[in-house]
Amino acid sequence: METPSYRNAQGHRYPRRYTESLPSLDLSIVVPALNEERQIPTLAERVRAYLAASPWSWELIVVDDGSADRTAAIVEEEARRDGRIRLVRGERRGKGAAVRRGLLEARGGWRFMADADLAVPLDQLPRFVHALEDAAVDIVIGSREAPGAERVGESAARHALGRFFNAVVRTVALPGIADTQCGFKMLRAAAAERILPLLTIDGFAFDVEMLFVARRAGLRVVEVGVVCQYEPGSRVNPGRGAKAFADVLRIRWNAWRGRYRGAAPAFAVNDPTLS
Repeated sequence: METPSYRNAQGHRYPRRYTESLPSLDLSIVVPALNEERQIPTLAERVRAYLAASPWSWELIVVDDGSADRTAAIVEEEARRDGRIRLVRGERRGKGAAVRRGLLEARGGWRFMADADLAVPLDQLPRFVHALEDAAVDIVIGSREAPGAERVGESAARHALGRFFNAVVRTVALPGIADTQCGFKMLRAAAAERILPLLTIDGFAFDVEMLFVARRAGLRVVEVGVVCQYEPGSRVNPGRGAKAFADVLRIRWNAWRGRYRGAAPAFAVNDPTLS
């Protein structure tokens, strides 16, 4: 018998192994990786060390986005040492595609997306969990603009471009959300499985589309302030940024064409992004 699956708007198929049963773990940490061979050992060690004293059962899923280096091999080595670590191999389709696949393959009731450098340290994790203790909350997003946030080592150019991009996002797609692009977000399993198969964007505007569709589905999204530590010498990629701006416009175009109809809630939601 064929494994049940989701198929998104672009025709890509995703496994639906866990949607008919209760989550088997508390927490899944999903990390997209492209040529991150230097980061993976530190990532695995930091996850193990922090969660050793936690009451949560967990897994670490690294989704390799077609790396040309030893990223996949190193994850496999870590997985042999610790069965809670798992490699998901993918083609090079973009960060959004990698995150989406990892979140849908995850088994945790809480599904936490993070970057390989853990720029938001794991000691911030309780802020996300605490927010999800409110049963009315479906998605918690790390924010570098919310109360309690702190930016460490961010360049002026990166900050300026990020705020300009967010101004465009608030105008076109997501009014009221101060920071859509922090790579650290937590979703309930049910929220992930409801909205992720509807997404179409594989690049860095994936976050915007995910939150846009979540709002259309009537899900509640909240921001929590986080401490974000930037690596020395990290730079903004102008080409990638330009594509992200184009993808934000594409989200609104998709909505106008009815690509997200499957997200419509079964009840009225007073939200300006639904128009």
